[in-house]
Amino acid sequence: MSFIRTRLSVMMFLEFFIWGAWYPLIFGYLPAIGFGNNQQTIVLACFNIAAIVAMFFSTQFADRNFSAERFLAFSMFVGGIAMVGLAFVPLGWTVAAPGSLAKILGPKLDVTFWLFFFLMLVHCLMYVPTISITNSIAFANVKDPQKDFGLVRLWGTIGWIAASWPFVFLLVDWAKVNERIGSGDGISFIERLGIILGTGKTGEALVQATTYTFLVAGIASIVLAAFSLFLPHTPPKPAAAGESSLAWLEAAKLLKIPFMFVLFFVTFIDATVHQFYFFWTGRYLMSIGIQGNWVMPAMSVGQFAEIGTMAVLGVFLKKLGWRWTMTIGILGHAARFAVFALFPDPGLAVGVNVLHGICYAFFFATVYIFVDEFFPKDARSSAQGLFNLLILGVGPLVGNYVGPILGTYFTKADGAIDFGRMFLIPSFAALVGAVILALFFHPPEKAIPEEAKPALPH
Repeated sequence: MSFIRTRLSVMMFLEFFIWGAWYPLIFGYLPAIGFGNNQQTIVLACFNIAAIVAMFFSTQFADRNFSAERFLAFSMFVGGIAMVGLAFVPLGWTVAAPGSLAKILGPKLDVTFWLFFFLMLVHCLMYVPTISITNSIAFANVKDPQKDFGLVRLWGTIGWIAASWPFVFLLVDWAKVNERIGSGDGISFIERLGIILGTGKTGEALVQATTYTFLVAGIASIVLAAFSLFLPHTPPKPAAAGESSLAWLEAAKLLKIPFMFVLFFVTFIDATVHQFYFFWTGRYLMSIGIQGNWVMPAMSVGQFAEIGTMAVLGVFLKKLGWRWTMTIGILGHAARFAVFALFPDPGLAVGVNVLHGICYAFFFATVYIFVDEFFPKDARSSAQGLFNLLILGVGPLVGNYVGPILGTYFTKADGAIDFGRMFLIPSFAALVGAVILALFFHPPEKAIPEEAKPALPH
């Protein structure tokens, strides 16, 4: 591996380590600290709002006016400080609301919620644009994007996994472990390890320990801020004479091409379905008997599969082409939710997560590569942002809004959620998206050479 590709791989590792450290558990953490459905939606919407802001400002700013690696350094430092702050937000902090606010928010102001929301918003506004920026840095500095990008990006997956597994031990209930082990006489090492790994925190103890996820993510973000200064220089690309200074407008014009619009619409469907997985899977796994300290590793099984899938993605793209590679990726979602719905077995639920590798690599990663191939060089970063608007913005925003509503609708009389019926909805939605893509997405076999591309449609 070249020295440049090594640095790009480390960049991807840290980029997704940050996200993977806090994201899987926050969906259960927010209701556990007393946030209602609307408050959960507002906090989770920070990520989606940031994706929209990135589309219209942040990514364009980096694309046109700032070297990408320095933009990454600044964003990671500020976002990291905000993430560390989330670990220390005091719970249950309320004050009497001022007269004018009391009419809107009630007599007491929930300081915990608003402080949590503010810090999360700052982190997301800084972090989300860097997902496109790191892609752009990688694409700008690898020799063959179709061959090399997957090999660089898979280190992001490894980073996500690396963030998950330490919490097997960090979320262990050591007090209960000591009670069960006692003096330790007559207990072998294997038996002792089994007791440790099988005794996760529950209730209030699990809630308190979950704050470690924010601390770990924040520290990793500050580390990446420093490392960014050693990345290959990726200069800004000012708008050419006579060209719109708003690069996203140039990228959006390509949506008038039928196959681009079809991909855009299907990406929205798949992004919404994908978010539903994150919103409910952690709580689903615990409901079928998986310990709280094993939820993140259980979900990371999909990232293990993603490593292998990303490594061979280029081969499948050449053999299957864009349309069928993406269609198979969406069908992975349909199959996984169907298994969740119809076969609520812990082992099967964990095992079927291997489909996550296909879901992500065959669709989302392929979309990024497709965009890099088919969009003009000057607008590629903003084109990545255009699709991130769906992948990280609008799609997840809809998923975060619909998720708690469906949870309430499918709550049974005993308070338990009927996951069997609820998961059939995203399974069917993914199936519809796959059919639309298979029938109507017909891009050219090869991108038109840059110098031969016609003017974008107006």
